[in-house]
Amino acid sequence: MYNRKTNVWQSLDWPLVGLYVLMVAAGWFVIYGASYEFDSGSLFNPAGRMGSQLVWIGIAFCAAFVVLMLDKDFFETLAYPVYGLVFLLLILTVFIAPDIKGSRSWLIFGPIHLQPAEFAKFATALAVAKFLDGHHQRLFTFRNFMTVAGLVLAPMLCILLQREAGSALVYFAFILVLYREGMSGFVLLTSVCAVVFSVIVLRFGDRMTGATPTGELIVSVMILVITCLATLFIRKDRTTARVLSGLLLLASLAGGLALRYTQINYVWVIMGVIGLMVGYLLVLSLKNLAKRYALVALFAVLSTVFLFSVDYVFDHVLEPHQQTRIRVSLGLENDPGGASYNVNQSKIAIGSGGLTGKGFLNGTQTKLKYVPEQDTDFIFCTVGEEFGFLGSLALLALFGTLIIRLISLAERQDTVFGRAYGYAVASIFFFHLAINIGMVTGLTPVIGIPLPFFSYGGSSLLGFTLLLVIFLQIDAGRKEK
Repeated sequence: MYNRKTNVWQSLDWPLVGLYVLMVAAGWFVIYGASYEFDSGSLFNPAGRMGSQLVWIGIAFCAAFVVLMLDKDFFETLAYPVYGLVFLLLILTVFIAPDIKGSRSWLIFGPIHLQPAEFAKFATALAVAKFLDGHHQRLFTFRNFMTVAGLVLAPMLCILLQREAGSALVYFAFILVLYREGMSGFVLLTSVCAVVFSVIVLRFGDRMTGATPTGELIVSVMILVITCLATLFIRKDRTTARVLSGLLLLASLAGGLALRYTQINYVWVIMGVIGLMVGYLLVLSLKNLAKRYALVALFAVLSTVFLFSVDYVFDHVLEPHQQTRIRVSLGLENDPGGASYNVNQSKIAIGSGGLTGKGFLNGTQTKLKYVPEQDTDFIFCTVGEEFGFLGSLALLALFGTLIIRLISLAERQDTVFGRAYGYAVASIFFFHLAINIGMVTGLTPVIGIPLPFFSYGGSSLLGFTLLLVIFLQIDAGRKEK
């Protein structure tokens, strides 16, 4: 244990500490409400859910105290060793973890169950922040960008091998960190478009416009329009505007003739126009020695390849239960007694709460166990039923305040390491909040990720505590300097 130069308690950001303690306490009461049974034993019995969560809260507080007592440069110095150790633990988990509900993500030591994926979040955040700090001025060369991508994708791949797709998707939150540190908006645009294109292709996959699949038609038109707008944004002159207008007019005329007089797939007509567009962009790139045009051309090519790979990935890569969840979420399938049961019961519970809720321990949906996993992934439905719209709004306000405070503290850091780690923490919390609330309310597919500090689980609580308290330690160290 290292000695601190000043009293760490004077350097702590106490508003953030207060938010953390408040959320942990509120989380325990919500877990109590979701797990409560009329014939339950002692409230503090460690064999029960409420008592077990209290034990983990005590462990989390002890771990937080230890982290705060470490030297201010401890995690910056040992970021890579911590990452390597957790990564090895992830690999080990793939081979030795037992099969629990179809996944191999839990290490069991007697009565203790640990999920290494929860600890990989702060380890990856440390490693990415460390790399960004050392390569900030030349970060987005191809070699350095691939190194950062490798740091994020390596644990993500291990977690996928553990059959925990939900936990793996959390790592997409690091895109926001890289964007803050100067990454081109090209990557962010491509990521958003990938999600939108996937939804459109799957949602309208069975519909036809003449001889043309409607989903592919919509996406191909979007690719062409986005490519044209991006080119016009980069090169604002009349010649470019005329060329782009001519290409769009050509696509419109060819499409009208194709739909009126032939039974051909209009998507291939648009692909031909996109090909002309890519050629024009490559000419501009070589003529002006500007890579921006090549990036837009790359976007068009990657988007086209992605368009024709969505169905294959959905049919041959995703597991059957994942396909069903996506279909249900997109409204393509109704399975009230199966895949959509959890979401339907959750929405009933939330809706029945009304404005002010039914009162603590008075929720009928939760008390009668209609909602599976109601104290873990679906904990938000307990809040909605027992505390109503106002209680749900208060929970969202807590998380909103937490995330805004994290961003504020991240911006005041005097090192790239501190700022990047702070944004990683804020991004991970935001991703968990958005996806968890989304799946409970039926807005996103059910992928099984917890609501930080509220969902039952020792690994989750300890992992999020370490993620947050390490940033508190880094921020306190900034004040000492």
